[in-house]
Amino acid sequence: MKQSLERLLDQLEELKNRFGESERKKVERLLSKLSRLQFTEPEVLLRYHEILLFLRAYPHSHRILRLADVELSGFTQRVKQLEASEVDLSTLDTPEVSGIAGRHVTDTFTYPIVRRLVRLRSQKGRVAFDWEWFEDENRLAETWPRFLPLLEEDAFVEANVPYQTWLRSAITGFGEHGSGKDLVWLIQQFESLPKTEKEKAELYDSQKLYVRWTPAYRATRTGMRLTTSRGAGVFYHHGPLIQRRDVSLERELQSPPNVLTRLSAKQGEAILDMTRAASTVRYRELYGFTHGDPARVLKTNLGRGVEVFVVGLPPGVRLPLRAYHAAMIFKNSVPVGYFEGISLFERMESGFNLYYTFRDGETAWLYARILNIFRHLLGVTAFSIDPYQIGYENEEGIESGAFWFYRKLGFRPTQRDVLQLVVNEEKKIASRSKYRTPAKTLRNLATGPMIFELNTSPDNSRMGDWDRFFVRNIGLKVAQRMGSKFGGNAERFRAEAVKKLNAVLGLSSEDWRKAEVPGLGDFAVALSLVEDLHRWTDKEKQGLVGVIRAKAGADESGYLRFMQKHALLREAMIDLGSR
Repeated sequence: MKQSLERLLDQLEELKNRFGESERKKVERLLSKLSRLQFTEPEVLLRYHEILLFLRAYPHSHRILRLADVELSGFTQRVKQLEASEVDLSTLDTPEVSGIAGRHVTDTFTYPIVRRLVRLRSQKGRVAFDWEWFEDENRLAETWPRFLPLLEEDAFVEANVPYQTWLRSAITGFGEHGSGKDLVWLIQQFESLPKTEKEKAELYDSQKLYVRWTPAYRATRTGMRLTTSRGAGVFYHHGPLIQRRDVSLERELQSPPNVLTRLSAKQGEAILDMTRAASTVRYRELYGFTHGDPARVLKTNLGRGVEVFVVGLPPGVRLPLRAYHAAMIFKNSVPVGYFEGISLFERMESGFNLYYTFRDGETAWLYARILNIFRHLLGVTAFSIDPYQIGYENEEGIESGAFWFYRKLGFRPTQRDVLQLVVNEEKKIASRSKYRTPAKTLRNLATGPMIFELNTSPDNSRMGDWDRFFVRNIGLKVAQRMGSKFGGNAERFRAEAVKKLNAVLGLSSEDWRKAEVPGLGDFAVALSLVEDLHRWTDKEKQGLVGVIRAKAGADESGYLRFMQKHALLREAMIDLGSR
């Protein structure tokens, strides 16, 4: 039976991204046949699951889409049948494939994620502590006395404190029901603390409490679908997929922008909930989704069944210097990947992750269209890739050949030794038809960043400006200044830096709104390293004030636009980050 199933899946795998009338009929027949068979091996069932998800995102026809949906809706039952037969299902729970209907995920999720799961448990599924995984009860002695009177009498001086007994005693009359009652109660206690959200998160996260989430069907990888969208329609594939060789990144970046529309805060919150669930079931957490601003969610339709939702950060959780944006990508209502862009002036550090199930699809085209969105929304023209993305200490990147994916789109290494290695490899590839770059060489190629620069100046004068830039360099220099001049006292250093910057700008502390003060402090400590700041012209100083004020604006796109007009600030930042 297993061999028979695998032969059928081999055929389906081969046909899933081949589109034509003959292929459509064969796929329909295979799905009908597979729907009647029983799966007894979790590895085989998992393979079927991934093919079905791909077909749901890239359907040949309406019938295939419906067949895929019906088959996926039965996965909870299929998983239960395997559980009943006492088969080892650990294969279905690894981070690479977690989130299948009928299974759970367990981790030390952060406070914002756990709090949201608790609030949405009626819609998103069951959530409870997993005490079997818990490792260090001593952490609880520092936290739980806030909520449990006299616990110090036990926790501070006794061994083997029965913390779960204490917790069960405290929730005796609590109105909740079910296995997650203790978690709901504890989260409510944290929410009631007279502390900032950041302080609550730090306190909760310090406990390292394991939480088990059993997502409802619509929150699993199997059943998650975009339901808030209207009018997009399903795109059925009748011809070849767009291949990487068909994509010109420069042409795509120069093409007109797609129309972006802002969602209501309620719609934005619904999208953010979906992005968080999509990440959590995969044991991931993206900063922009966890802390995203529901009032600043933008939507665009790229065509071919693709919808993208762009998310910004509200003031209070933004990065000190760079602007942060994230995007979730849906293909025919199926979440297929996400994008993270962190920008300074016209440079964006881009992180692109297409979930592995969908990497046989139109990956290069999707990536190019996402960059087009940010090219027009934020004015960015230089796109940098961190070494991790292309395989540095990331074997998945090595196995997928991520370096060559970006190289063939026009990215270049910023380190000269890596660039020379690329030239040598490209000569081998050109002269030997069967040559493939060894994994060892791919690891060497991944030791430095890559960048793609859209030429926006006639004389190419700005090309290469960012090659040696790392924002970390600025932070390390600031730390060194704090250590050498202020004895490591961060508060005194910041206060002196703000005082000095205000004096240079001809302003006082009363001239800044409360929301602008954090940005003022961040720029003050960074610009304390710029020795000739006092020589800037009045216009340049006024421009700097505009940049700092814009950092606390409604959206960071305006902040970047202000930055891109300030040539001297750009020069100073690049210099600080490149030395």
